[in-house]
Amino acid sequence: MRNTGWTRGSAGRSRWVGRLAAAAALALLAPLGITGHGATASAALDPGAFDFWVDSGMGPIKTRILRAADGNTDRVVYVLDGMRAPETLNGWEIETNVPRVLADWNINVVMPVGGMSSFYADWNAPSEFFGIPAGSGSSTGSGGLNGFAAGPGKSYRYQWESFLVNDLRAALRDRLGFSSYRNGVFGLSMGGSAALTLAAYHPDQFSFAGAYSGYLNISAPGMREAIRVAMLDAGGYNVDAMAPPWGPQWLRMDPFVFAPNLVRNGTRLWVAAASGLPTSNDPPSFTTLNGMALEALALANTRAFQVRMATLGGGNVVYDFPAFGIHAWSNWQDEAYRMIPDLSANIG
Repeated sequence: MRNTGWTRGSAGRSRWVGRLAAAAALALLAPLGITGHGATASAALDPGAFDFWVDSGMGPIKTRILRAADGNTDRVVYVLDGMRAPETLNGWEIETNVPRVLADWNINVVMPVGGMSSFYADWNAPSEFFGIPAGSGSSTGSGGLNGFAAGPGKSYRYQWESFLVNDLRAALRDRLGFSSYRNGVFGLSMGGSAALTLAAYHPDQFSFAGAYSGYLNISAPGMREAIRVAMLDAGGYNVDAMAPPWGPQWLRMDPFVFAPNLVRNGTRLWVAAASGLPTSNDPPSFTTLNGMALEALALANTRAFQVRMATLGGGNVVYDFPAFGIHAWSNWQDEAYRMIPDLSANIG
């Protein structure tokens, strides 16, 4: 288990708590949904990947598949998107060359498409406000004005966890011959939190989970309202439709709460968050400032999760805390490169 410089002792704890409070306040002004679609090493459609449609309780759902270079079917990883997940391609394919690198490591890459603001969860109800069903129009933009527009998760109830662990898992096994055991899963921001959730409750399917810049303490003071603002900004979604406040469904989604499951399962984890300090590739802009605030909040959440796991005796985690990096794709791409060897050693 790697620790990169967390300050111990009462003074360190005081600084950490202060940082958490400050980051939470910043997050209310800078919504979580912005995920820094900045310049990266690659972009858009990978010609080697193909569309894989699977029926579900949400209707037909598209997943992009990139086969392992050596043709094996035993090594599989699910790659999860962030809050602004589009309906066209998975963000990892749009913004990075990570899927291609994974395939070159002889890993089959499974990239679910869609699920904006979903947290890849089974929601309590379709997203609506004040009891008014979603109307006509599109929810593919951003901003609270999309709250009354129709679209995914509004005209129907999101059932993403069920899709990933039942419908998609079975279809990959039956139609492509992929192993449905000892798979990996990782994601960024919203997808990082979801990756840990999937591993916590489905240990037979996932032997490895990675969370980059995840919100791993969502029941902490201010976090639900920060997520509320984020989901409004990322497509106009209502957090109350996802899970009632502080009830069993909400707590089930909180990595800080379900951490004992991860320790008991012995799941190999890779958990990372950067400092929030910009790199030389992050120019002065509102996007950079926003990404700094978001990453500071993710870091505070991740440190809290680290303390929680330590109190439980969890030695199954690699932590990575880069000295520089904001809430942006360039950060997550670099983190994936560092993680891939460990992922490769713990799946299949």
